[in-house]
Amino acid sequence: MPKLIECVPNFSEGRNRDIIDALIKEAGSVAGVLLLDTSSDPSHNRSVFTLAGEPEAVGEAAFRLCKAASEKIDLTMHSGEHPRMGATDVIPFIPVKDTNIAECVALSKQVAERVWNELGIPVFLYEESAAAEYRRNLAQVRKGEFEGMPEKLLLPEWAPDFGERKVHPTAGVTAVGARKFLVAFNINLGTSDIKIAKAIAKAVRGSSGGYKCCKAIGVILEDRNIAQVSINMVDYDTTPLYRVFEAVRFEAERWGAPIIGSEIIGLTPMKALINAAEYYLKIQRFDFKRQVFENHLLNL
Repeated sequence: MPKLIECVPNFSEGRNRDIIDALIKEAGSVAGVLLLDTSSDPSHNRSVFTLAGEPEAVGEAAFRLCKAASEKIDLTMHSGEHPRMGATDVIPFIPVKDTNIAECVALSKQVAERVWNELGIPVFLYEESAAAEYRRNLAQVRKGEFEGMPEKLLLPEWAPDFGERKVHPTAGVTAVGARKFLVAFNINLGTSDIKIAKAIAKAVRGSSGGYKCCKAIGVILEDRNIAQVSINMVDYDTTPLYRVFEAVRFEAERWGAPIIGSEIIGLTPMKALINAAEYYLKIQRFDFKRQVFENHLLNL
């Protein structure tokens, strides 16, 4: 079997169908790369693509997508609920089969160097690719967003890993890195009060005293007029989805705002959902590898 990695580039466009379709077409332009999923949200004004394939091909596809996004997305005209600093906001590489995080780190650096050399977009390395501990957390790297990035790049500690201390005028700055599987998990509330969503997000995210492997912000979905706790679960084994879901439910009840639904953005590992099923169904002595039918099909 060939080596297999996943790449999940995020683009700062979730409304213009022509641009999204052009990016989808670009994703299919590299042989050996599969576009597994696309997810676009107009309130967040963001699209998330999931690619998979052999490392070299996936790296090429990621670069081509970054190039296309830089040509089609103008951040000076962009607004949305999700924080962003680049037309291609982030490019993570994730080991899947017969690869490891070190190989993904090496690939991330190759792609980051091309993004600067050929597109003139400064790049920060993050997560496992980060050169320093304070650069690991994407939220910390992105802080200030596109509008605040020109000032930030002039700070002594925030020189880009690749490129000059100067933001690309329309495509901004991109973060590239290697990481584990991440589950983008949003919880919708029966209220339009953004203060409630922000308070709950603060209660559950690790950086403000909540769960170690949880990142969360509160946003408004304008098309539905509801508040949302938008969550990234960066290690679903250490902190499972059900634990954060229950914490959000508990906090929401304090505010009189019920949970009205949740959603997965992009793809998720099967085990992340099995963990939740095991918890809510109270299954005893459950063996994930032996008792999940699809696991046996993968070994045929």
